[in-house]
Amino acid sequence: MSPELLERIAGAARSEPNLAALRAAFPEQHFTECSEDDVSPRYRPACELEAHAIYLVTGASGHCLELTNDVGMATGILLASKVDDD
Repeated sequence: MSPELLERIAGAARSEPNLAALRAAFPEQHFTECSEDDVSPRYRPACELEAHAIYLVTGASGHCLELTNDVGMATGILLASKVDDD
């Protein structure tokens, strides 16, 4: 994934943070979602949105999908809903 593509995806997610819309707009990318508290603290968000954080996913090993901090290795996006600490 390129940094430019990541910015386009982030812009789309700001407007319409739902997986169906993102999958329709970027059919070549893998999208998944979870709660931000399900993400290991060793990974940092690639982008912060108001209600979500975007993490990068890679399938480079060919075996399993995993999170990555390397935009160049990313093959997809994890849209993590932010948890309200209240």
